[in-house]
Amino acid sequence: MSSPVTLSFKGLIKIDRKADKPIYLQLAYQLIDAIQRGVLLAGVQLPGSRQLSETLVLHRKTIIAAYDELDAQGWIEVKPNKGTFICTKFPLGGAAPTAFDTAFLATYPSHTGYKFKKSILLDQSTAKTNAELEFTDGLPDVRLAPLGDLSRVYGANLKRRSNQKHLGFATNEGSDYFKALLATYLNNTRGLHITKKNVMITRGLDMGIYLAADLLLTAGDVVLVADLSYYVANMIFQKVGAKLLSVPVDEYGIDVAAVKEIVIRHKIRVLYLTPHHHYPTTVTLSVERRIALLQLSVTYGFIILEDDYDYDFHYNSSPVLPLASADAQGMVVYIGSFCKSLAPGFRSGYLIAPENLIAELGKLKGLVDPQGDVLMEQALAELLEEGEIQRHLKKTLKVYQERRNVFCALLKTHLEGLVSFSAPSGGLAIWTKWHPKLNLMRMSKDCARKGLYLPQTLLYQTRELTAMRLGFGNQTVEEMGRSVSVLAKVAKNA
Repeated sequence: MSSPVTLSFKGLIKIDRKADKPIYLQLAYQLIDAIQRGVLLAGVQLPGSRQLSETLVLHRKTIIAAYDELDAQGWIEVKPNKGTFICTKFPLGGAAPTAFDTAFLATYPSHTGYKFKKSILLDQSTAKTNAELEFTDGLPDVRLAPLGDLSRVYGANLKRRSNQKHLGFATNEGSDYFKALLATYLNNTRGLHITKKNVMITRGLDMGIYLAADLLLTAGDVVLVADLSYYVANMIFQKVGAKLLSVPVDEYGIDVAAVKEIVIRHKIRVLYLTPHHHYPTTVTLSVERRIALLQLSVTYGFIILEDDYDYDFHYNSSPVLPLASADAQGMVVYIGSFCKSLAPGFRSGYLIAPENLIAELGKLKGLVDPQGDVLMEQALAELLEEGEIQRHLKKTLKVYQERRNVFCALLKTHLEGLVSFSAPSGGLAIWTKWHPKLNLMRMSKDCARKGLYLPQTLLYQTRELTAMRLGFGNQTVEEMGRSVSVLAKVAKNA
C-alpha cells in the first residue's frame, strides 16, 4: 500500500475563517474535490490527524471531524493500526480517477468541456459601470414606486390561510382575481372589450413577445418591423428563425404605404409595432394609419403584434387608443406591462388575445413558468381594486411631465448646435439626433470615465444616422442637470 501522500497540503487546502461553513467541512469538501479530480489518488495514505493538524495549523479535533465526515460519505477507509486511505471506489460507484491534475482546487472551470450553439444575435453589452448617474431607454424612477402600499397588501396576502395553497408547487394559470380586475382596468383605460379569458399574465413584455413569437412563427416566416425597431424583439424573432423586413418611420409613425407595397409582394406572417410611442423614436402612430393597418391585416392575413410598452405615460392630451381596441377580426395580439407603471423589478406583464390563442399560449407558458407569482398578482389586484395604482399613475405623471420639460430645456441650453429633438407627447425617453461627426461609442466611454453610464443599447450610429434614445424618467431634476453637464462636456470635446 502507498505511503502517506507527500503533497503540500498548505497549497492544497485554503481555509476561510470568516466563512459561515464550519472549518472541518471546508477541509472535508476540499479533500473530496482533490479526490474527484485525481489530485489525491486511490489507495494513497493520508497524513495522520496529528501531522495534518500541525501542517495546516488547525486543532486536531477539526482534522478528526473532517476525516469522520469523509469516512461517513465513503471517500476514505480507516484501517486499524495502518492508517487512513483514499478508497479505490467512488461512493456512488465507479473507479476513482487515476490522472494527476495539479489545478488549484478552489476554482471552478471557466469553460465547458463540450461544444454548444452560440448566437451572435443575442450578443449585447450589458456590463454596467459603477457610475453614479445613468441614462436608461425610458425606465421609471423606482424611488417613486408605491412600495409601502405594495408591502402592505403583499404581507397581508402572505398571512392569509386561504393563500397557503399558492406557496406549494402546482401548475396554475395565475390569479383569476387579478386577471378579472386587469381586464376591467384595460377596458376602462384602453377601450378594450375583454374578459379574464382573454388575459395571460407574463413576466414582463419580453416574455410575452417571446411566447407569441415561439407559437406564431416558424422558421422562414417573415416579420415586418419598423426601421428602427425594438432590438430585443428583433433578436427574439430571429432566434425562432424568422426573417425580418423593415419599413420606414416618419413623424406619423410606421409608413403604411410601404407596408402595403411589401404585403402585396411578400407573404407576411407578423407585423410588430409600438404605436403609442414608437421605439426608439417616440413618435405616435396616427389614427388614420392605425385604421389602415387593421384593414390591411384582415385583407392580407398578417398578425399585428402590438407592443404597448408605455401607454400609461402621456402628457398633452388623452392618448390614442391601441389598435386592439378596434380589432373586430381577432388579428391583434396586444402586449403590455405593469413594469413601467410601477418599477422594472415588478415583473408582471400581460398578453391580450382571443380565447383560443390564450389557451394555446398557456400550454407554452406552462413549460417555462408553470407556477407564476400568484401572491404578487393577488397584491397587484388589490391595489387595482383600491385604486392605488391609478392614483400612483396620476401623481407620478405630473412628476415625469416636469422632468421631461426640464430635460428638454437642459438639452437646448447646454447642447445647442450639437443635438436636435422634439419633445415627446408621452413616454419617459427623448429621441435625440446628434452631429454626424460625433463618435457615439467613444462618447459613451468618455461619459463612463466622468461618472455617467450611457449604455451602448441607446446608441444608433450609421452612415445616415447619429442618434441616442435618452431616458429621463429615472433621474431627478438635480441628477439630470449633472448628467447633461457631463454629456455636454464630452460632446464638445469629442
